[in-house]
Amino acid sequence: MNASPAGLRPADFFSPTIAALISVLVNYGGTFVLVFQAAELAQLSPAQTASWVWAVSIGVGVTGALLSLRYRAPIITAWSTPGVAFLATVMPFTPYGEVIGAYVISALGFIVLGLSGAFDKLVRMIPGGIAAGLLAGILLQFGVNAFGGASVDPVLVIVLVISYALLKRFTSRFAVVGILVIGVGLLIAQGRIDFSAIHLSLAAPVFEMPRFSLQALLGVALPLFVITLTGQYMPGMLVLRNDGYQTSANPILTVTGLGSLIMAPFGAHAFNVAAITAAICTGKDAHEDPAKRYVAGLACGLFYILVGTFGVTLATLFMVLPKAFITTLAGLALLGAIGGSLANAMADTRTRETALITFLATAANVTMLGVGGAFWGLVAGLTAHLLIHGGQPRLAGSPAKP
Repeated sequence: MNASPAGLRPADFFSPTIAALISVLVNYGGTFVLVFQAAELAQLSPAQTASWVWAVSIGVGVTGALLSLRYRAPIITAWSTPGVAFLATVMPFTPYGEVIGAYVISALGFIVLGLSGAFDKLVRMIPGGIAAGLLAGILLQFGVNAFGGASVDPVLVIVLVISYALLKRFTSRFAVVGILVIGVGLLIAQGRIDFSAIHLSLAAPVFEMPRFSLQALLGVALPLFVITLTGQYMPGMLVLRNDGYQTSANPILTVTGLGSLIMAPFGAHAFNVAAITAAICTGKDAHEDPAKRYVAGLACGLFYILVGTFGVTLATLFMVLPKAFITTLAGLALLGAIGGSLANAMADTRTRETALITFLATAANVTMLGVGGAFWGLVAGLTAHLLIHGGQPRLAGSPAKP
């Protein structure tokens, strides 16, 4: 069979598409409930809530697909999850128009940062071992949760883990695909998925005129900008670097910032490069050939647009799946990324200790001053690296940084 003009054969679409499906499933089934919680706390109308779902889904779908196609890399975009958690605490006390105005200001900040090129320089200055330790620390909890669900749903978790091990032995490439099918089949057989209440309906965007105030600037826009930058963009770019993709952060910041700006009046809070769910699409399980993994980015974009088109309906469908199924599926899908990042973190004997500090501090997931564990883990690792190795020349013959 002849290859396509892009060098892709039909078989090259299968694994990346399944990886994309799992990534989208984990995003909606895992943390998207925060959007509904924030909307409820802010007393948004059902139409405004559906518009928020439409705006973030369509926005991340279009930006991710465009970036993946342009740079031939699996650039998975997503909404700011820590940003939503933060918004749930401030939206009940801030007029909705001012919240929208804060979204606009935050988006403009990311556009300016992307055009300046400063963030890309910062990411490239981080030692490889510390970057890998940061990623391993971020992903560790997902690996632990893959088995933690056994305490509440032992049959489901045991079936998924055993199926994964057997599939890895006989068909490593399709192991994650297999456990997805087996898990859904088991849930249907147990009667634990109820499709009867699901009815497809098109989402209708609702425009909200942005309003601006100093209170919203300082209390909403600035924290949202910092939280998204440190909690999403930083680890997201390191995920790409860890899997060998050297795409500049500048166009990613600029494009996602523009997308956020356009969709802000319809309720979208912030788009960014994904971290945890991106790791599902950037590793070998997505495709053996790194040059063909960008298909996962295109597929993610299409899935997000599909969900956005039908608004709350399909998002709700994702969320009816048991939590234990989502966490186990995510953890098993990320095993390769966790193992690879740990190996990279420990590869350089010179930076092994500081990489380990980064890993442990990030895994502790300490939140201070409203900023999450990824940022503080990075701060801890870089501080330790500076104190231990700052100003010291590399010894001849010592291993290079990964």
